[in-house]
Amino acid sequence: MHEARNYAQWSDAAQAYDELAGHQRWKATDQSSQYDYRAIRTRVERLRELIASGDHHGLLFDLNEGIHGNMGGMGRLELYHRARFGTKQLIVEYVDAIVDALDVIADPDIDDISIEDKLDFFRRAHHCFGQSALMMSGSGMLLYFHIGVVKALWEQGLLPTVLSGSSGGSFVGSIVATHTDAELQKIFDPNYLVHKIDPGEQPPGILQRLRQPVLQVSEIKAIIARLVPDMTFQEAYDKTGRHLNISISPAEAHQTSRLLNAVTSPNVLIREAILASAAVPGVYPPVTLAAKDKDGKKKQYLPTRRWVDGAVSDDLPAKRLARLYGVNHFIVSQTNPHVIPFISDARRRNEIGNVLRIAATRTARVWLNAGATLLSRPLSRRPRLNRATNIVLSVLNQDYAGDINILPPYKFYNPVRLLTHLSEAEIAELIAMGERAAWPKLEMVRIQTRIGRHLESIRRDYEALATYAPAQRKRPAAHIRTTAAG
Repeated sequence: MHEARNYAQWSDAAQAYDELAGHQRWKATDQSSQYDYRAIRTRVERLRELIASGDHHGLLFDLNEGIHGNMGGMGRLELYHRARFGTKQLIVEYVDAIVDALDVIADPDIDDISIEDKLDFFRRAHHCFGQSALMMSGSGMLLYFHIGVVKALWEQGLLPTVLSGSSGGSFVGSIVATHTDAELQKIFDPNYLVHKIDPGEQPPGILQRLRQPVLQVSEIKAIIARLVPDMTFQEAYDKTGRHLNISISPAEAHQTSRLLNAVTSPNVLIREAILASAAVPGVYPPVTLAAKDKDGKKKQYLPTRRWVDGAVSDDLPAKRLARLYGVNHFIVSQTNPHVIPFISDARRRNEIGNVLRIAATRTARVWLNAGATLLSRPLSRRPRLNRATNIVLSVLNQDYAGDINILPPYKFYNPVRLLTHLSEAEIAELIAMGERAAWPKLEMVRIQTRIGRHLESIRRDYEALATYAPAQRKRPAAHIRTTAAG
């Protein structure tokens, strides 16, 4: 596994390891205290009987009772970390049974259920089941790790259509959301990504004293201009169908953080949104957003307000994504240096050291918040100190993990290097690191998202079909069968 050069080699090695370690026997056995295997086995057999008997209305009724991504606790992380590749075969069989049942209902030759009833079912099922999102943390120049993660997901057809990012993550999300699949392959080439400009004079800020080649604002703008087309959030969605979300934080008091996207701010320009989300306080100046007016001309957006690094207040905007898109499953690419030392892989979650560390972290968070509350009055007389305190508390109080977490192999990074120039070799290394970190998670992503992806595909096809007159519906329906089978 360590020597694998691509995912196919890694998965072959992982399955061979599972065979040698006896994990294949564990996967083939239903029984486990980690999930309700009896209820899942009963449901699988019931779906198979209905399909075999041709009872389409009974199958539809059974599916209407609920299609669950975490049926009987089958989504527990521990079930995906015993073996190196995959999980219990029963869980795979359940997902297969649901997909097979959906294909039967979607089959255009099944005409004892009307198109309207099918469309109504698929809309409700998709809404209730929810969908997945990829959230990319703030990262500085570690953003190339995110690119490796995206590459691994994209190559396996597992990249969600809902993307969020803050700081460096916003840059990666913007690249992906403004390029079609046909255009994306070149993005993963380190030679294409590298930006070679003489750093010149150092910008003012706290890092200047460290005498490192910190990227200047002009250089960041040039990198963004080269890799991200100058378009609005709505224009990007219209081009690729991907929902881009960028977190930004307020630079002044009495403001709240924002999540920019095609729903809340369709006319805002993406380039300025990236620049704002990457404006590290104390290093880069706050940014005023820009948007297109009704005539398509560029103008300032909320000109009296300025914005800074999105990771300060909402690094992973899970609640907002859930409200906007019905997301209930989160894949997280996490590279924030102050966060990754405190996030554990599920394989080590229940070890005594990790349990004590988590408890200590939570206790410290409570006491820091309590201390800030007690000192709120004296702090109010020192605006700068009060502002710094609020930033620290905002960072500490966030949740930095998701359902599936993809982390770098190293827990500590030199913070000075986070805003500096990287060589092509360093970029290639970070991309490869992101890929390798994602490989052990891909089968988990595939299993946990397959039903949602299948429902979305069928729903989309049936909504297109519903626009045809009844006499014209047979021809496009043939496309549904092909799509659903995929």
